[in-house]
Amino acid sequence: MLRLAFTILGIVIFLMGTLWTLQGLELVSWPASSFMIGKRQWAYIGVLAMAAGLILAWLMQRRRSDR
Repeated sequence: MLRLAFTILGIVIFLMGTLWTLQGLELVSWPASSFMIGKRQWAYIGVLAMAAGLILAWLMQRRRSDR
């Protein structure tokens, strides 16, 4: 059950990172009042979050298949 929770957390972190990256690159302007829109640093932070989310989800799935 804990592995499932961490897998879901990894997916959520990945999706948040995707939004941050797209906002930082001005490809998404939602929500319109977001302070992240057009700020290149949020694109970098988003890429790091995406990588962290993928790694977390991958590790949890890998541990599941080792059993």
